[in-house]
Amino acid sequence: MLKYLLKNKTKVIFLVILLSLLVAIRAFENIIFYDPFLAYFKLNYYHLPLPNNNIIKLFFSMGFRYYLNSIISIGLLKLLFSDNRIVKFSIFLFSIFGIILMVVFFFVLIKFGETNKMNLFYIRRFIIQPILLILFIPAFYYQKKIK
Repeated sequence: MLKYLLKNKTKVIFLVILLSLLVAIRAFENIIFYDPFLAYFKLNYYHLPLPNNNIIKLFFSMGFRYYLNSIISIGLLKLLFSDNRIVKFSIFLFSIFGIILMVVFFFVLIKFGETNKMNLFYIRRFIIQPILLILFIPAFYYQKKIK
């Protein structure tokens, strides 16, 4: 393992940089992104009304955050697996999931917001966190091992 790390120093450095970017996005989320739900979901939100929000600003902010996380995640997948088919498939999946998650989130927010707070919480979690990366790494690793 140590020989592999020493042999691939550049790859390891880029992996650390990309992981640091994901951590920085999370650490500075209050500064970088507009999201009134950040503070709301930290409170006892089940008994509170939904916060006032600017739907358009929220849409672009969440979309920007999702695709920023996705680009970094695709870079990590490229470094980890060095397979262009995996990268192309990941781009496709991230794009499709991004569209579906954003549409579902805003549909639930606008139509059923007050009654579906838990659904909003979990859909939003998939949008703002790189959860798909956490799912894709073991899946692609397993797929590569069985081949």
